[in-house]
Amino acid sequence: MPTIITVNGERRSLDADPETPLLWVLRDELKLTGTKFGCGIAQCGACTVHVTGEPQRSCQITLKDAAGLEITTIEGLNGKVAEAVRKAWASLDVVQCGYCQSGQVMAAVALLQAKPKPTDADIDTAFDGNICRCNTYTRIRAGVHAGSKMLGG
Repeated sequence: MPTIITVNGERRSLDADPETPLLWVLRDELKLTGTKFGCGIAQCGACTVHVTGEPQRSCQITLKDAAGLEITTIEGLNGKVAEAVRKAWASLDVVQCGYCQSGQVMAAVALLQAKPKPTDADIDTAFDGNICRCNTYTRIRAGVHAGSKMLGG
């Protein structure tokens, strides 16, 4: 029996095993490869997607648990907050290798949607568990603040 999920605003019918992690459904079944596999145990943040607007680790959500929820991947991220984050990331050259950045951007957008003018402590809390092996944390923080300023925060 197919499982129906909504990804990036589109309803999809999938015949995959309902116990398959959402991460692999996105990457292998739907070919949305912007969501990255990092650790598989929800410790690194590379696989972060928005589930009904909240950042969640897709490696820990099964296909059956995703049924009926609104899933947004980096490919489907849009709106003024997403655009401000993208512009801030580009203008400050936040990315180094880029592997973790889809998860970082998803966290930044969720934070700025919830708190348009976050403090450094807010950023640290929101990004806790989002690992950047290149250690661009100061640029990530600056990117969040720049995005906030672009939005009038």
